[in-house]
Amino acid sequence: MGSATVFFWLQIPNVSKHYRTALTITGIVTLIATYHYFRIFNSWVEAFSVKSVNGGDYTVALTGTPFNDAYRYVDWLLTVPLLLIELILVMGLPSAETLKLSTTLGLSSAIMVALGYPGEIQEEQTARMFWWFCSMVPFCYVVFTLLVGLSDATSKQPSARASSLVSAARILTAVSWCTYPVVYLVKSFGLSGTSATMYEQIGYSVADVVAKAVFGILVWAIAAEKSAIEEQGALLK
Repeated sequence: MGSATVFFWLQIPNVSKHYRTALTITGIVTLIATYHYFRIFNSWVEAFSVKSVNGGDYTVALTGTPFNDAYRYVDWLLTVPLLLIELILVMGLPSAETLKLSTTLGLSSAIMVALGYPGEIQEEQTARMFWWFCSMVPFCYVVFTLLVGLSDATSKQPSARASSLVSAARILTAVSWCTYPVVYLVKSFGLSGTSATMYEQIGYSVADVVAKAVFGILVWAIAAEKSAIEEQGALLK
């Protein structure tokens, strides 16, 4: 995440001014993720004591400090709306449509994350499923907009390559996002204890890298492609 931040911000001067805001936001997303992953790592270290006595087997014991999974949800609350906004910005839509989509998708995604957290900290499955269903309402709206609502705008991009990249970014976002509700239900699949925690943390982490760093590469590629087209047009004129 940190390396992606450096790369995105170093590329800002190399794209047209129309797309610099999108690339700046892309770097902010991965920067926020970098900070929160350090906090998540430190929270694990503080929650457990791992020791080996006289070179024997390692023993793991609780320290009494709970692992704080809220870091991940604060990350999502900040970054998920920004991910959608950067995609809208790099697509180069009319100002009114950009404002409308950024507002509706940004708010919907924030509500989605906010509704998911109460269920994440619940051990009782009925309550967990209730909050999962509540969170899935805005989730379905956002995914539908990505896959269907933006299809016309995608076809109007200035080149076939730009359209292909925008389409890939939309699909990547939708597919990576679909990982989260599945991982959320890990404890409902009969798993518990350390196994459930392991699958949750690995699933969320892989989805985060794809949805932020890999998605950011596509945003940069779109910005670079459209900047090259604009530069070529200016030279022809």
